[in-house]
Amino acid sequence: MKNMKIKLFESSSEDSSFIKDIISSLLIESGFYITESNKFDIGIAIGGDGTFLHMVMETDFNPNSLFIGINNGTLGFLQEIKPNEIKKFIKNLEKKKYKIEELSFEEILVTHNGKKDKYKSLNEVVVREKDLKTAYFDVLIDNELLENFVGDGVMVSTPTGSTSYNLSGGGAIIYNGIHALEITPLAPINNYVYRTLTNSIIIPDFKTINIVPVKRTKSVNLFIDGRLYTYSSLDKIEMNLAKDKIKVIRMNEYDYTKIINNKFLK
Repeated sequence: MKNMKIKLFESSSEDSSFIKDIISSLLIESGFYITESNKFDIGIAIGGDGTFLHMVMETDFNPNSLFIGINNGTLGFLQEIKPNEIKKFIKNLEKKKYKIEELSFEEILVTHNGKKDKYKSLNEVVVREKDLKTAYFDVLIDNELLENFVGDGVMVSTPTGSTSYNLSGGGAIIYNGIHALEITPLAPINNYVYRTLTNSIIIPDFKTINIVPVKRTKSVNLFIDGRLYTYSSLDKIEMNLAKDKIKVIRMNEYDYTKIINNKFLK
C-alpha cells in the first residue's frame, strides 16, 4: 500500500483544514504519497457528506479509485472515520485491514429542445414543476407506463441516497449491497379525479426509468444531488443505474445495521 497516491478533499471549515494538515503529515510519515492530481489511488474526504459528494463528482465517479471519508460534519452518513480514529485508520491502510464496498450511482439523460444533457448522481434526482405548482408527469419503467403522476414531484434515489432526502420524503432505506433505484412520490394527489401511487417503489438495477412532463407541465426544476438545473420545453428524463460502481473503503468493524441504529435511533 505504501507509495500509493492519496488525494485529500477538505470542506471550507478551519477544523477540516487542521485535520488535513495532521493526516497529511501522518500519511507521509507512513510512506504514502500526497497528490493534487485527480489520478489517485485513494481519495479521502474531510468534512461532512457534502464533501464526500464533492470528491466523487470532481473525479467523475472514477471506478478505479478508492474513496473514504473522515467525518467533521454533522450526520456524516457517508463519512466513516472519526477524527480521533485517524492513526488507527492509517495503520489499517498500511496493513490492508479493510473491506471494499461498491456503491451504485445514477446516470441521467435529459432530452430537451432536440438536445441531450448527461449527468451522474450518487444520492438522488428530484423533478418538480419550475414554479413549484402541481406537477404532471408520466412515469415509465422500460417504456411501460407505471403511473400518471400528479403532485409536488418525483424523486429517484440510489441506495446511498435512500437514507437522505428520500427517507425524509417517506421512502424506504435500501440496505447496502442492494443495487436498485427507488421512486418516491412527493406529496402525491390521490382522489376520485387523480389516481397516483402514494408509496415508494423499488426498481431492479437493469430497468430504466423515464419521467415525461405532460399537460400543463413543461418547465421543470431538476435537482441532482442538491444541484439545481432548470429546463423549459423538457421532453423527458431518463434514469438508470450505471454499470460502473464507485468503490469505498470500509473498516472491518463497519456494520450497516449499527450505523442505521446510531444515526437515526440514538
